[in-house]
Amino acid sequence: MLYTPNYDWSKRVSSLGEDLGTRLDHAVRQTRTFWQRVSEGISVQQLWAQFAAEARASYGLYSREVDWEIIEGESGWKHFWRVGRALFWAMMLKLSPARRVFLLIALVLVFLGLFNLRLFGWPRELYIALAAGSLLFLLALELADRVTMKRDLEIAKEIQRWLVPSVPPLIPGLDIAFTTRPANTVAGDYYDAFLRPAPSGTASVGNPGALPSQRLLLVVADVAGKSVPAALLMATFQASLHTLATASMALPDLVEALNGYACDHSLGGLRFTTAFLADIEPAARVLTYVSAGHNPPILRRASGQIERLEAGGLPLGIARGVHHDYGTITLHSGDLLVIFTDGLVEADNARGEEYGEPRLLRLFSAPPAGRARDDLNRLMASVDTFVGPARQHDDITCLVLHCV
Repeated sequence: MLYTPNYDWSKRVSSLGEDLGTRLDHAVRQTRTFWQRVSEGISVQQLWAQFAAEARASYGLYSREVDWEIIEGESGWKHFWRVGRALFWAMMLKLSPARRVFLLIALVLVFLGLFNLRLFGWPRELYIALAAGSLLFLLALELADRVTMKRDLEIAKEIQRWLVPSVPPLIPGLDIAFTTRPANTVAGDYYDAFLRPAPSGTASVGNPGALPSQRLLLVVADVAGKSVPAALLMATFQASLHTLATASMALPDLVEALNGYACDHSLGGLRFTTAFLADIEPAARVLTYVSAGHNPPILRRASGQIERLEAGGLPLGIARGVHHDYGTITLHSGDLLVIFTDGLVEADNARGEEYGEPRLLRLFSAPPAGRARDDLNRLMASVDTFVGPARQHDDITCLVLHCV
């Protein structure tokens, strides 16, 4: 444009500035939208903590395949070379044979491109492009498998939700709350709380002349292992329990029958189940319990005294015909019962320290919050604070009963 005295250059500059500002604004909004979509709103610090936890978990997965005794004798560069090679092969063996070959071809292309080795007379850029495309294609195949598996696991997770109660039963004088957190999509932990027929011929403690019509059954169980195998056995345990609970049998007989069912599906005792079962007569608040190899629940009396419910025996599924002792206690107003799986006390932080039972006992040395849900939330918040960003490695389940 030729200079003209009458041309308003200030308007032109202002217009260009506004146009540039609008474009920058648009670019910033697009960048923010893209980042929001990729990060799902998680802060950079949280993303890094999540990545570090996942990296540690992945390293643990591959390092279990490494024979470290052979490598320990090496030193210097040989040690790092052997460690790298062992981890590489551990990763390769997780792939199907066809994908292993495909990955090796992609790595050869990377090598040819980096060192500019024109094996077929191709330019360096073509090797790098083919290698990048091959790795992205391999990643797409693995992601497709993962998405398919995740979809199936989500269906399994939904089915598993149907097997446990979503809300506790309403029992006068008893306030119940429960929660479970799977380490993976599906879990091997199980909890339940439901009314069942009272054992035949059992008289009410509060009224010896009357026969109680129903008892409250509380159950928290933990199948050995995690993920799909444990979840399948958990479903078997749930079906067996509900089938047996319809019969009017005493709690020790119920546990003995459950042990028989568990032995049929425990692969010779390899897939055993720890369980705590409590049978409560609501009117008299008399609780009969059996702890089959489970973490002893905590009973905090209204006075502040702590008791552990330890009577029981071996986990279910170890051997047929084993004897389980049972205990009987009477609950009073203000008492608090906390039943949990080992995933709670064994939850560890980034330093590898466990939450531990001493910390759990200190938490409940304080008076209850008043409602079972409040005490349960207080417990889970304490575990979350201790664990921080560390990845959960075991299922966590907890049931709280408060006598009002």
